[in-house]
Amino acid sequence: MSEDTESLVRRAARRLRGWGGVAAMAVACGLTASLTLLPLAREGSDAAAPGTDRAAGANGGAGGGTGVGVQVRADTCRNPEASLTPSTEDGPSVRAVKERGKLIVGVDQSSYRWGYRNPEKGVLEGFDIALARAVAKDLLGDENAVIFRAIPTNQRIAALDGGKVDLVVRTMTINCKRIEQVAFSTAYFQAGQQVLAPKRSDITGYDSSLRGKRVCTAEGSTAHEALEENSFGAVFKDEGDGTKDDPDLLTVPNQLDCLARLQLGEVDAVVTDNALAAGQAAQDPAVELKGKPFTKEYYGVAAKLGNDDLVRRVNHVLVGYRQGPWQAAYRQWLEKDLPGIPGPPAPLYK
Repeated sequence: MSEDTESLVRRAARRLRGWGGVAAMAVACGLTASLTLLPLAREGSDAAAPGTDRAAGANGGAGGGTGVGVQVRADTCRNPEASLTPSTEDGPSVRAVKERGKLIVGVDQSSYRWGYRNPEKGVLEGFDIALARAVAKDLLGDENAVIFRAIPTNQRIAALDGGKVDLVVRTMTINCKRIEQVAFSTAYFQAGQQVLAPKRSDITGYDSSLRGKRVCTAEGSTAHEALEENSFGAVFKDEGDGTKDDPDLLTVPNQLDCLARLQLGEVDAVVTDNALAAGQAAQDPAVELKGKPFTKEYYGVAAKLGNDDLVRRVNHVLVGYRQGPWQAAYRQWLEKDLPGIPGPPAPLYK
């Protein structure tokens, strides 16, 4: 861990002592993980996650994600959630996974309830992790035949393009821009963007109460895109964004970093998916969701453009997953913090 990272973690821990030991420990551990364990923290990095082989590149060699097929572009964007019809046929990308004997999945390791490292067990758990294991079981007959590679928000697409992972299962929103960059499965969860801020804050939601406030988002996130369209006068960009001089204060590689900035008093609010924010509010009793969700978004499993057979196979898995396993995973991981969701979104096919 670098000296800067250690300093940030120590400051977070000191600041959080009065906020409850459990919340403080969880966030401090999450911050440490997000700053030190992510293998793809910058564009072009080819480092692998701890305990895994280094990616072999785009041909699906040992340890590398599959990277075959021809790019397929969407003709229109009226229905970005529409995906390919389910199939169990083994095409080139499915065969590459089977020959390797492992499915390589890009995930988060610091989003409570979705993809996070259990500090007691030392394993990855959460709603997205459960889905990734279900895909591995269908493809390879073993839910443990999966290599998880922790990737930051702004490297999800790069990890697929570079062949470092076969799939990304990481609260990734399907939208018009992204369907030109990756191939999505049918939607497996509906979420919406919302504001997270301290309970004592005068911020009331995604509205004019953000004027002059420092707002944190993850780089490459739909939350950041929303603020670019309408910031309500909020300050949400760092000087030097995307360069070596980027301070990663208002725009950060991982969404959980925003919560740490919020607790340190370095930002006034966070804009993110309400599904993620609910888990953070559960960790920290001093923050809460403000206002209502201001978008409707759907999460999908992402594959490299052109790997149609793999997308069809994931859609086949989702057909059965919606019939019971989805509900079981929801009850285990999400219901307490996101109650009242009747079930998964209905699939939409091209």
